Amino acid sequence: MSQPLVRPRVGTRPKTQRPPMHKVILLNDDYTPREFVVEVLKAVFRMTETQAHAVMLTAHRKSACVVAVFARDVAETKASEAIDLGKAKGYPLFFITEPEE
Repeated sequence: MSQPLVRPRVGTRPKTQRPPMHKVILLNDDYTPREFVVEVLKAVFRMTETQAHAVMLTAHRKSACVVAVFARDVAETKASEAIDLGKAKGYPLFFITEPEE
């Protein structure tokens, strides 16, 4: 009796890369009420009251603040949703996205 020939399995698995991440940045303006900014941060970015207030104050003091980091599509969608909420109320609330380094 002969032994069956056993070959080792050699397979290559493609390594999937994580999508490039993008930062959503809140820009400060002198016209949008602080309370409204906090409400937008809570609604769009699902922050707690404390987190939203801290982000709003940081943007107020430093002129900009990173709100969150997402995949590009998600970041752009959330930024435009937040901008649209501001426009609906007549405020110049503005968010930008940029690649994370």
